[in-house]
Amino acid sequence: MRDYALTRPARRGLAAAAVLAVLALAGFAAVRAVLPPSERPASAPATEFSAGRAFTDVTAIATAPHPAGSAANDRVREHLVQKLSGLGLSPEVQDTVTIQGGQLSSSAGGTGLARVQNVVTLIPGTASTGRIFLVAHYDSAQVGPGGNDDAAGTATILETARALTSGDRLRNDVVLVLTDAEEACLCGAKAFVDQHPLARDGGVVLNFEARGSSGPAIMFETSDGNGRLVEAYGQVPYPVGTSFAVEIYRLLPNDTDFTPFLDAERFSGMNSAYIDGAAVYHAPTDTPEAMNRDSLQHHGDNALALTRELGGLDLAALDSGDATYFPAAGWLVRYPGAMVWPLAVLALIAVAALAWLVRRQGRSSGRRMVAAAGLTLVPIIVAPLLAQGLWMLLTVIRPEYGGMPIDPYRPLWYRLAVIALAAATVFAWYALLRRRIGPAALAVAGLGWLAVLGAVLAGFTPGGAYLATLPALAGAIAGLIAIHVPDSVAVAVLAVGAAVAVVILLPTIWMLFPALGMPMAGVGAFLTVLLALALLPVVDLIHPAAGGARGMEALRARRLGAVPTLTAALAVVVCTATGLAVDRFDAEHPSLTHLMYALDADNGTARWLSEETDPQEWTSQFVSGEPAAVTDSLPAFGGEALRSGPAPAAALPAPNLTLVTDTRSGDSRTLRLRLAPQRTARFVTLHVAEGTEVTAATIGGRPITPAGAAGGGWGFGFVFHAPPAGGIEVDLTVRGTEPVRFRVMDASDDVSTVPGFKPRPAAVGVLGSHSSEMVAVAKSYSL
Repeated sequence: MRDYALTRPARRGLAAAAVLAVLALAGFAAVRAVLPPSERPASAPATEFSAGRAFTDVTAIATAPHPAGSAANDRVREHLVQKLSGLGLSPEVQDTVTIQGGQLSSSAGGTGLARVQNVVTLIPGTASTGRIFLVAHYDSAQVGPGGNDDAAGTATILETARALTSGDRLRNDVVLVLTDAEEACLCGAKAFVDQHPLARDGGVVLNFEARGSSGPAIMFETSDGNGRLVEAYGQVPYPVGTSFAVEIYRLLPNDTDFTPFLDAERFSGMNSAYIDGAAVYHAPTDTPEAMNRDSLQHHGDNALALTRELGGLDLAALDSGDATYFPAAGWLVRYPGAMVWPLAVLALIAVAALAWLVRRQGRSSGRRMVAAAGLTLVPIIVAPLLAQGLWMLLTVIRPEYGGMPIDPYRPLWYRLAVIALAAATVFAWYALLRRRIGPAALAVAGLGWLAVLGAVLAGFTPGGAYLATLPALAGAIAGLIAIHVPDSVAVAVLAVGAAVAVVILLPTIWMLFPALGMPMAGVGAFLTVLLALALLPVVDLIHPAAGGARGMEALRARRLGAVPTLTAALAVVVCTATGLAVDRFDAEHPSLTHLMYALDADNGTARWLSEETDPQEWTSQFVSGEPAAVTDSLPAFGGEALRSGPAPAAALPAPNLTLVTDTRSGDSRTLRLRLAPQRTARFVTLHVAEGTEVTAATIGGRPITPAGAAGGGWGFGFVFHAPPAGGIEVDLTVRGTEPVRFRVMDASDDVSTVPGFKPRPAAVGVLGSHSSEMVAVAKSYSL
């Protein structure tokens, strides 16, 4: 058939080169805009944020693992109080017990508690209209020093406070909230929200986190009605955030300290984190040295600028509707959520108009466009499947990848391989069909699917509709113009439409890979296909003109048409091979393993436990067999399936449960118990035997509603993090007068000290799990 593309430039090669140059420049600018700024040295002006200065606090905080309740955490807290006092502020320690869900709460009958010690201080405003809360947690996971999570957030707030106190006072109050026990149960934030007087009237919360060691500080979560907040965020020097991330995060079960503030409903705010380099997450490798200080600078620049921006606003007038927003070449493009549906409908109309004109001008037929629409589903479906297949192949070649929490240590080349794989899929599909279906029909079909997806997103995740709606609208408008102007102008018009798609979609692809990790590579491939579909009008330029050729000329055209596909396929192989070559496990980048030890003090038996799905060689010397629940003896783990193996019994004392008082009234008993670990424990748990009805409970002075059941013969229970040395007081009212059976457990994090443990080789490390390296001792009581 003849070449019925949207444009047919005479000098096709030159046009293709020019368009590729424009798109490459647009892509560079788009990606560069979502990279963190360079670290500012300690000699920076006093009123500016300096990662060089902030990093000294990171090194002071992250010298060792410091979970809530540990002596190491006490030392960190002392450093924070001393640092804030040195700024002329008056920090206080909020020492209290609070109730909140947590890592083991659902297994422990649905209730989690902790003793927390938050560090709180106020920077008073000149004429405050409300309060701005800067929030980060200073505790770490139990096996990692928390150099990034969350020494980065804590140091960001300390340096921001120093800069604020070095300049003019803001109009509004600023409250610094450095929380405890975030890793355990978000309990520090919950305690502040529920119990601290400064939280009573609500305000605007800015939470600072890290789930990796590098990358941009992304504003990934907001409260509802975020329009005015997003407008303020748009004033920061390096705005990196997208309403699509907010929509996705709202659908996920993930929580941070931001969650208790949002749940209270009297707070609004924003949540920011850098998330690349996630292989160190919660692991011993999360050290200060692992931190990319440019990421810390990004956190700080935005924190300081946003605090100053909000510090001058009327905080009582921030209510508004949700906004759609995304980064574009250094700017934060934003528009009201009310425009989502009009733009989605306009994109559908524009694509329909383009299809009508293409048919009217004889560039394609209705039948061909319908066929193209159906066939466009092929790359949309196949590319994500191939990407997932690539990751499965990598885990076969390197089984240790299966134990990584989110990503390999150096995933860049694998991400590029996924992008190249998606491109190869689209190029192969296009090369096979463009001569049969026609380039114009395929271009219209690609834009059509984008417009349809935009409408679907507008209905279900409005904040993400722009990803499909705006490229479809820009591409359709460019196509409508292109078919009415000379080919030399049409090429430029189509290039502009394609550049819009690059600027919108490429940063999202770039940020989505670290957000979801290589185990969900198919999502990145899906978005890459969407970008490729938006580029089809200009992708056609790198193929020889369709139709008209015969014999050897036709054969030569087919060979030239295969060049883009072969190039992309070669890139897949090269990038994959390079990734395997550069991402090797060593002492600084170890494979990650999980091991626990559990001692049953009732019978003196012990076992090793692991949550590894496919145990690595080192772990296999301790555990074997199929995963199974351990609820009967360890109800705190609920129905979690673990592999196990016999272990030597260690001489470890079990937690002590004593009956203080026993008051009987009718058919009920009110028991006052004292639960006390007999060794240094990160947490303790208590469960009541199934069949015993608990009608009231007060734990550590906090009344709770008895609910839930652990299973395995055990009913209501709780977990208490950071228990005081003297133990905790437990008041339970139970139905009946018979003896009550209890199962108690405590947990420390020193599996390497128990008998039978064999040290890990240099290239084998510890998985950043909340149960890694746990030593649990459990005992039953009948009282």
